[in-house]
Amino acid sequence: MSAREEILDRIRTALKDTPEVPVIPRGYRASSQLDEAELIELLVDRLIDYKARVSIVDTADVPAKIAELLAGAGSYVVPAGLDAGWLTGPELEQDSRRRTDSVTAPLSVAELDGIDAVVTGSAVAVAETGTIILDGSPNQGRRAITLVPDHHICVVKVADIAGILPEALGRINGTRPLTMISGPSATSDIELERVEGVHGPRTLDVIIAR
Repeated sequence: MSAREEILDRIRTALKDTPEVPVIPRGYRASSQLDEAELIELLVDRLIDYKARVSIVDTADVPAKIAELLAGAGSYVVPAGLDAGWLTGPELEQDSRRRTDSVTAPLSVAELDGIDAVVTGSAVAVAETGTIILDGSPNQGRRAITLVPDHHICVVKVADIAGILPEALGRINGTRPLTMISGPSATSDIELERVEGVHGPRTLDVIIAR
């Protein structure tokens, strides 16, 4: 018997007399029943409370807003799968400041550390908690690019706003690597003083595209 087989045999023996797991009642809310305007209002309120900066724009105006937010950046990174339509216009097309990151051609941590900002999409946002969830999809890219640069510009589509967490989790694949963002990175562990940018971006700009 191999070591693996021996371990599995011991586990089966230990579990042999285990009683059947009872059905867990799940009577919690699965939907908020809020309409689009209420979802946007609630999400904006929570994001601002977390000290994020929020802009609500028409989808056609997303490129102009991104360009405005990147005006002071010396460099920025985007995931390879970012919506190309978000990078149109004279300020962003053929922009020499832009670096592209992908799984097959990832930027190193040292390279990311020298980049000022990152622009990504999002998987879903939770209005009640002001949380934006990234799942590593092509328009969001690797987790590293959203943790190292000091400024994160994140586009949230109105259609991707859920009222509450159970509703949001029902829209995503829970087996993917999830990053949940509730405002800029911050901690109050140091003498109870709020310190921002400890383990992620110091500044979070959220663009809500309707």
